[in-house]
Amino acid sequence: MDDVVVFDQVSKSYGGFQLDSLSFSLKKGYIHGFIGPNGAGKTTTIKLMMNLIKPDTGSIRIFGMDSRHQGKEIRQRIGFVYAENHFYEYLTVEQMKRVIASFYPTWNEAAFNRYLRMFGLPAKRKIRHLSKGMKMKYSIALALSHDADLIIMDEPTSGLDPVVRREILELLSEVIQDENKTVFFSTHITSDLEQIADYITFIHDGRIRFSQPKDEILDQYRIVKGAKELLTPDTRKLFVGLRESPYGFEGLTIEPDEVRRRFQDQVICEIPSLEEIMVLTVKGHQQTRGEKR
Repeated sequence: MDDVVVFDQVSKSYGGFQLDSLSFSLKKGYIHGFIGPNGAGKTTTIKLMMNLIKPDTGSIRIFGMDSRHQGKEIRQRIGFVYAENHFYEYLTVEQMKRVIASFYPTWNEAAFNRYLRMFGLPAKRKIRHLSKGMKMKYSIALALSHDADLIIMDEPTSGLDPVVRREILELLSEVIQDENKTVFFSTHITSDLEQIADYITFIHDGRIRFSQPKDEILDQYRIVKGAKELLTPDTRKLFVGLRESPYGFEGLTIEPDEVRRRFQDQVICEIPSLEEIMVLTVKGHQQTRGEKR
């Protein structure tokens, strides 16, 4: 299986924040979800991947090339979809397309017109008159129309209504039917990734907490619910993170067999969502830091 992107021990101090020894890879032909709370390092990681900033240490290889020295060749093969609108609002859809197309020798006009029809985008309408959902569809149409091998998406479904979100997710699923294309999808809407992602990379506090196939992650973790009296200094060690109330607890564990052995029928074990895994893992790290103070 080919690696499209490889981060190898990448560190970066940037704006008072530090990424610490990031190592992960993106497999060719799959949708990779990138999750983490605000301030975790998602945007900085994307900037490194796009060669907008340079790593302090470590290396980044994209399509087998060094991102620091072969950035121009790499950018020709990447389609980027921003969370915010970065177009000239006074231009029409067609006029803005001409500006973008001029940067790409591989521009495919037939593909662009096909996406316009698919998304119902009017070529003569000014960009300032497009809805947020239509602007996002336009961004995706541009990214897909120069035959990009890697599509990087930064919060593409944020703020969109459920119908438009579903359309975009279905389109991404269709894109990777061409096994040469790879999607890197950064979002805080983890339910979107549960529908379409093949791999999940989770970053928190500037460190990669895991980067695995989605199904393996959901098989590995369990949510445990029980009475608060069951928690002791010893049993607390079974949990990655805990959420407690006067009535009981919810804990995230990667040791479900040991939990069942200790608690037997006194607790309920459930398969967690990606959001629960993220929230309780972050909570666990916050608790650990609090104990060390």
